[in-house]
Amino acid sequence: MIPIRKGLILKLFDAAYMQRWNDHLRPFDLIELDKQGHKMILAYFIGKHEEDREGFDWIQVIEGAIFDLLQRIVITDIKPPVFYRIKQDEEKYKRLNSFVLAELDTVLSSMGADFKERFESHLSGGISRASADVLEAAHSYASYWEFGIIERMNPDAFELELIRDDFLLKIENYRFLEGMRLILDDKKSRSFIDICGRLRYQNRWAQLHRIPRTSVLAHSAYVAMLSYIFSLEMGACPRRCVNNFFTGLFHDLPEVFTRDIISPVKRSIEGLDELIKDIERENMEKVIYPLLPERHCEDIERFTQNEFDDEIMLGGRRIQKTIEEIDREFNSDGYSPRDGRVVRAADRLAAFIEAYTAIQNGCVSMDFRKAALSIRSEYENAKLGRLDIGSLYADF
Repeated sequence: MIPIRKGLILKLFDAAYMQRWNDHLRPFDLIELDKQGHKMILAYFIGKHEEDREGFDWIQVIEGAIFDLLQRIVITDIKPPVFYRIKQDEEKYKRLNSFVLAELDTVLSSMGADFKERFESHLSGGISRASADVLEAAHSYASYWEFGIIERMNPDAFELELIRDDFLLKIENYRFLEGMRLILDDKKSRSFIDICGRLRYQNRWAQLHRIPRTSVLAHSAYVAMLSYIFSLEMGACPRRCVNNFFTGLFHDLPEVFTRDIISPVKRSIEGLDELIKDIERENMEKVIYPLLPERHCEDIERFTQNEFDDEIMLGGRRIQKTIEEIDREFNSDGYSPRDGRVVRAADRLAAFIEAYTAIQNGCVSMDFRKAALSIRSEYENAKLGRLDIGSLYADF
């Protein structure tokens, strides 16, 4: 079992501080963790069409996204054009990655030697072409989506046409991917990606002053990564890891229609929580599912409806099982298991970190203290199967 520690949890959250396009006029802060969330959604959409391609591996895609983010956190001061120039020089890029590995050595040590080896392999290009294509296409389009905002705010900015042309060239290079072709040519598919991107406009804890601010999209990306790390600690089979990751990523998608409503407000009026869920479900059926290819709809419904249920798939039906039952009898890809309570624990830990970092950064609202204490007391003795959540909270 992998004893997850505080260092990695906080290191991933550093992406919530990282400003993008900060040498251009922006209508709002463009944050690295937001971009990573959008990239992961794009990787899901594109990857669904590549599942039968030789060499494609969802675990490589998920870990590749996490590894790329960790690398980016370390080299945050290097502008992308400079980074890509360095990447073209094999020896300089190797030395840069040695620096990255050295900087993250302590943080990664709790994840075990295998995880560190996979990270090092990824930095050295140890990823299949099929998986790399999906990640690179998702990265390019997520950055181009942001560029659309920058372009409208900076119509006469220096080198804007060169940046646009470079993006368009990169994206066109991935038109051979069916998912990318749909995004470029099909209005419905593009609308789905745009709707998901709107989650970065919605701030969490919007009524409170907080440093750093995080959006619903950033929160979802963080929950996805925590869910995946928890899955590794539990010894989950690959499909279970993938399901937990994407449930974390999409669990708040329905909030694009209702906004992020804090739990105390939902609980303050009897039946309000159920009413909100009904509104979200209706909008998912009327708006989201008609935008998606059929092969995506079953997944998205599973990731957004009763998303915190522990379950397996049997005979095409969702069957509830406990985590302990899944561990004993159903921890194999054929059952497509999902640990909803583990995703919920990741969701709550993300909220705890948001409150904890706000307090550490001088935002001394009583609401943050109450939230942090409430979540800690909820999980300080909790175990979910082989996952010891309580020991992680003891680090804080």
